[in-house]
Amino acid sequence: MSNANENRNIPPNTAVDPLPRGAVERLAKEESWLVPAIVARAFSAAGAGLRVKVLSRLLSSVGPLALTVVGGGVFAKYVQQARWSALSVSLSDAARVTSRQIYDLAMYVQQSNPDVTRQILNVVSRDVTTMTALGATVGAIAISYLSNRAIKPQQPAG
Repeated sequence: MSNANENRNIPPNTAVDPLPRGAVERLAKEESWLVPAIVARAFSAAGAGLRVKVLSRLLSSVGPLALTVVGGGVFAKYVQQARWSALSVSLSDAARVTSRQIYDLAMYVQQSNPDVTRQILNVVSRDVTTMTALGATVGAIAISYLSNRAIKPQQPAG
């Protein structure tokens, strides 16, 4: 989690240059693998508290059957909680999950409910430590994706 001391290092009026329209359109087409990859990378770089929050949010958007299959079945222990409004994830559980398992889970969630991965990217983008670990390029892609999501590729008239 970020704290006030970390936020002091970022100037208040810092702007991220948006990606060109063509890059945003390409990102919209490629998001089926790119967004889950960013979520997995951010999860690996995040602190324990943020890892718990991200894992809990991803798991709560998945049904019981998917919990037994996605990530090689590692999430099957959460089947009993599958329909609860809040899923209880321990720090040790979040620490044991691999980035590949998170990628698989995020890929499933991206396909079934893209708004959830968008919410997760939004939370991750506010964590200074995680964004620093992601690097400027990946961070800019994530922020651009969030800010330009409303821009859809134009459909040919017909």
